[in-house]
Amino acid sequence: MTLCVTVSGALASEILVVQSLRSPLYDEALRGLKESLPARSRTLVLSDYADPDLPRVVREERPRLIVAIGDTALSALRKVRGTPVVSLMALGLGNHSGLAAGVGLAVKPEQYLAVAKKLRAHRIGIVYDPSRNEWYLKLARQAARQHGVDLVTREVHDPRQTLAQLESLKGKVDALWLLPDPTAVTGETLEAYFLFSQSQAVPVLSFSAMHLKLGALVALEVDRFDLGRQTGEMAQQLLQGVVPDPALAAPRRVTLKVNDAVARRLNYPTELIQSLTRK
Repeated sequence: MTLCVTVSGALASEILVVQSLRSPLYDEALRGLKESLPARSRTLVLSDYADPDLPRVVREERPRLIVAIGDTALSALRKVRGTPVVSLMALGLGNHSGLAAGVGLAVKPEQYLAVAKKLRAHRIGIVYDPSRNEWYLKLARQAARQHGVDLVTREVHDPRQTLAQLESLKGKVDALWLLPDPTAVTGETLEAYFLFSQSQAVPVLSFSAMHLKLGALVALEVDRFDLGRQTGEMAQQLLQGVVPDPALAAPRRVTLKVNDAVARRLNYPTELIQSLTRK
């Protein structure tokens, strides 16, 4: 199905929401967005169409602002000119230029590093794809220097390289830090990180609570509903003629979760583990 939708001027929306695909995760963020953004909006889901002509839709609907949910939507809007774009739930927020504002999915590196220091991990291994996450590694390296932590990094450009790069980290790291990187962390490679954790007796710090049951010690998980609210507040500022500061932000509400069984296996004291979640 080819996308070509015209909305009459009387019913035209102030906000055009372009969503990458239908997903409960995106829907949760969208609910938060709409709660904090009272302007009239219309949502267009890209996966419903074979050949979406977004520049034409924007020209005909003339929204005051566009919200892109997910990386696919953000990439599809690169050819749109003249209308401010706000990003929500994009992994590669730092790789996109020309955005009016946005809130990424990546938790501030300082939050992971604070956990690592409490765990007495001074050498942290990271496997990543530079084409996707070099912008984040730049921030992480700066924060690591301030925390007195060494990042031992390995680059991959194909998921098949991940196992060999993990092997090269044996005996050289005190912890593994998983990034939301679709090249380095896939369904096929995920198990290897936890096998490494078991064989090397080092903790895994992850971005997803789903990884706790697989063997991660700690997960720093983003509140997706609040992520939408945060983005909506920034969009509302733009509609009022105010430039958000900062224009590109990290999630403000993050929940730290711990796998107590893994903590016991790695012989961490109970008091230390409790201190991780203490406010």
